[in-house]
Amino acid sequence: MALTRDTILEALTKIGLPDGGDLVSRDMIRALTVNEGKVSFIIEAPSPAIAQQMAGLRAGVEEFIGKMDGVRQVSVALTAHSAAPSAPGAAPGGPKGAPPTLSVGGHMKPQEGSMKPKGVKRIIGIGSGKGGVGKSTVSTNLAVALARQGRKVGLLDADIYGPSVPRMMGVNKRPASPDGKTIIPLQGHGVTLMSIGFMLPAEKAVVWRGPMLMGALQQMLTQVEWGELDVLLVDLPPGTGDVAMTLCQKSEVTGAIVVSTPQDVALLDARKALDMFSSLKTPVLGLIENMATYHCPNCGHEAHIFGEGGVRTEAEKMDIPFLGALPIDLDTRIAGDAGDPIALGDSPMAEAYASLARRFIDGGMA
Repeated sequence: MALTRDTILEALTKIGLPDGGDLVSRDMIRALTVNEGKVSFIIEAPSPAIAQQMAGLRAGVEEFIGKMDGVRQVSVALTAHSAAPSAPGAAPGGPKGAPPTLSVGGHMKPQEGSMKPKGVKRIIGIGSGKGGVGKSTVSTNLAVALARQGRKVGLLDADIYGPSVPRMMGVNKRPASPDGKTIIPLQGHGVTLMSIGFMLPAEKAVVWRGPMLMGALQQMLTQVEWGELDVLLVDLPPGTGDVAMTLCQKSEVTGAIVVSTPQDVALLDARKALDMFSSLKTPVLGLIENMATYHCPNCGHEAHIFGEGGVRTEAEKMDIPFLGALPIDLDTRIAGDAGDPIALGDSPMAEAYASLARRFIDGGMA
């Protein structure tokens, strides 16, 4: 029998958990890859406490998979979601399950000096001139692809009005705040995560003016315990407003990436984003063309629904690196809606994001 993701998952269903079910049925397997006999994946426990109890299980799973036919090398990592938050007013270690004593989006006093988190080597903003070009899809999948290649990656969802990272990364819980000030970020697919979407009900609209947006961004940068990261990707809101300006002026960003479709209307707005970053003295590290082509799954015909090569041409005209073209892909959309980014697998789209991640690493951007 050929060694595939399916055969590994089938084998993992045979390893029962003490409290019932198995690693697959309990949805604990992340970032499973099988490549020429090399198998790697992450076991994501529901909490740090449970992860500690599973340390022996991790070693056993690694040994079990290592004995399968065709397996030459196996690597199993163990991680966990953040601990449950403390009750309002409670000291650290108090009753679990209640939300932390933390408000977001207040009119905070602007911070003097840099807002760059300690321990974060690089901050890269991922922006676009307009919405709907797939910027969040690129952000989440690039973060996962970088994490799979051994980088310590954080992803900050700074799209305050339309946060989509919680859904796309399959994480939907409130972060812990042991003291009402410090925020413990969540983990998903090997990436450290923070989003305003974790703090508010999904159906609640964010109706805030500029100072409240700035307060939320300041909190998510300076009050979150990001830890040691090689790179923090910031999924910016569309347009050229307050959030992007504050990030570029106050957080010592390494640079920015602009995502656009090849459509003329999208490129008009992408040029405005490029002009904004230029005005803010923020280096543009490259352009990514998303939704570049569509391959019909039935006949194989390739169509350029939004035009052809517009972003590449723009990059050449402005002497900006062109980082790659990504097609429209149904599986990418399905994976994002399900909270399992396409970059977790071994499909052609996963390889496209892996190549993009390698370009980031080789170029010293991550």
